[in-house]
Amino acid sequence: VRASSRLNVERLHRNVVAGRTIRVRGTLSPLTGERHVSLQVRVGKRWQTVDTDRTSADGRYSLRWRTNKVGSRKIRISFQGSATQTAARRNLGYANVYRTAMASWYGPGLYGNGVACGGTLMPSTMGVAHKTLPCGTKVTISYHGRTVTVPVIDRGPYIAGRDYDLTEATRNRLGFGGVGTIWTNH
Repeated sequence: VRASSRLNVERLHRNVVAGRTIRVRGTLSPLTGERHVSLQVRVGKRWQTVDTDRTSADGRYSLRWRTNKVGSRKIRISFQGSATQTAARRNLGYANVYRTAMASWYGPGLYGNGVACGGTLMPSTMGVAHKTLPCGTKVTISYHGRTVTVPVIDRGPYIAGRDYDLTEATRNRLGFGGVGTIWTNH
């Protein structure tokens, strides 16, 4: 008879700037030592193992993945099982790997006007303007611990050194000031 395994997560850092490390810490129960737990990333239709740790006597593990490519990827932890324990997997959602970008915001004085990707700009419009990303591209933006995913709805900004223009609604949701550095997954 094999014991039913459970992967517990005590700490998870899943939002990082490219080049930094995603960290997952927790326990495998029942508490037995020296079991292999893996951190896996979804690549296409397959799961790729990016780190493996051997649990301590009290079942603790610590996994790390140094990121280098901007984007969002599904991640999970996995235990393959043993002669005394069943296999276990736990989905952890998405790891968001960002780059830094300069942003500003726009809106007042332009409400009621059309936007480059179709539609009308209103105070409640969620979206961003970008010079080259295709219309409709979903962009995840993080600013001071707040995160929002919005579509590209317009073209701009047309001021040197800026990558994005946020609509007023997007700006408000993030608590963003006038001009500053954001994290983005594109």
